[in-house]
Amino acid sequence: MKKQGLNPYLPSWEYIPDAEPHVFNDRVYVYGSHDCFNGHAYCLNDYVCWSAPIDNLANWQYEGVIYKKTDDPLNQTAEMCLYAPDATVGPDGRYYLYYVLDKVPVVSVAVCDSPAGKYEFYGYVRDADGFLLGERDGDEPQFDPGVLTEGTKTYLYTGFCAKGDKSRSGSMATVLGPDMITILEEPKIIAPSEPYSKGSSFEGHEFFEAPSMRKKGDTYYFVYSSIVMHELCYATSNHPTENFVCRGVIVSNNDLHIDSYKPVNKPMFYGGNNHGSIVEISGKWYVFYHRHTNGSNFSRQGCVEPIEFLEDGAIPQVEMTSCGTNGGPLIGRGEYPAFIACNLFCRDEEMYTGDLWMNTQFPKITQDGKDGDEEIGYIINMTESATAGFKYFDCKGIRNIKIKVRGYCSGAFEVKTSWDGPALAKIPVKFTNVWTEYSSDVLIPDGVQALYLTYTGNGRAALASFTLE
Repeated sequence: MKKQGLNPYLPSWEYIPDAEPHVFNDRVYVYGSHDCFNGHAYCLNDYVCWSAPIDNLANWQYEGVIYKKTDDPLNQTAEMCLYAPDATVGPDGRYYLYYVLDKVPVVSVAVCDSPAGKYEFYGYVRDADGFLLGERDGDEPQFDPGVLTEGTKTYLYTGFCAKGDKSRSGSMATVLGPDMITILEEPKIIAPSEPYSKGSSFEGHEFFEAPSMRKKGDTYYFVYSSIVMHELCYATSNHPTENFVCRGVIVSNNDLHIDSYKPVNKPMFYGGNNHGSIVEISGKWYVFYHRHTNGSNFSRQGCVEPIEFLEDGAIPQVEMTSCGTNGGPLIGRGEYPAFIACNLFCRDEEMYTGDLWMNTQFPKITQDGKDGDEEIGYIINMTESATAGFKYFDCKGIRNIKIKVRGYCSGAFEVKTSWDGPALAKIPVKFTNVWTEYSSDVLIPDGVQALYLTYTGNGRAALASFTLE
């Protein structure tokens, strides 16, 4: 089978959330945080970069470590983590990386001559008198920097605003000069926090974190994570620092608000915080976001979906899928790994990942080994009613399905084409310590189909893959 675009779009053993995608020199580069597999906190690893040619978005290449947490003078003992970064090209043609450490309120900047080379510390965002943004009297703490450069000006967007926190006003826009570090225009609030949103277009989707700005034509698109957490929202304006109007949700990492294939308020994945942005690649637009794995908030993986713009500039919310950058449904034939599940749930609904790692009743995507081991992901805790959903496949003449399973289990997997549909086949499975293949005849209707595998029975099964024939 030819290589296809999948979700997650990076290898299953890589954990890059908070993605800021940018096209530089006919390649798309992803700058993000770097979680650990089985980590105890967010963003424990150094920054790495992945890139792909704009004409083959299934061919991602590891660019290596681009910046270490100890490269910042404030963090030489590595006590702080590198939180979500963003990158831009300055007027001098160099590449600038903006980030915040997890225990200080200032914005750090690193610089490099190439998009994914070794970045070197450059300085901290400051005013003309040398005082650091975030430390001055009246400053709100800086967080999650997003940047957009136009001519000699760089627009810096920052902020973190928990629900009910009146000390945080909203997302801030600060204008920097051509040296990429000195403030030209003081911060302005462009999206309100929850305590200050009454009567605005942002009510119900107030700014929480993850500010990111893109421009399409004459319109600025402000992408952010709302206080609902699992959703990436967007607001638009014809000016980069004012008059933004909230327009809606682009993607939710538990597929809430979607009613095309299930009830509108039914969560179809274990959601959590969300962070990403939109980008144009070869004339097509995509939203990059992340999902939560390992039953934890701290092992997040990047996903991507194509988006469209309506005539009025609106972006309809898209479903989470397994297809990523494939440009359409996956080939309905061959073997697919279970970690590409875009739906994962059981009878007892749960909207957020939270402390699922403490509760063994919920299915979760995990891997063997330790962080950094190139081990293929799989699903564990497939107990009674647990369902893994995969969307979508272009099916033609499928007459057999195989699954690869291990674990203390005695039951069967039902094969369905909708989450609540009839079983088209039942595949009995039994206890085994090693991955064991089971198969069944099945008649999957021709056409574009979803595939759902629901476990019924005793014990706990682990699911590695399925094969359509």
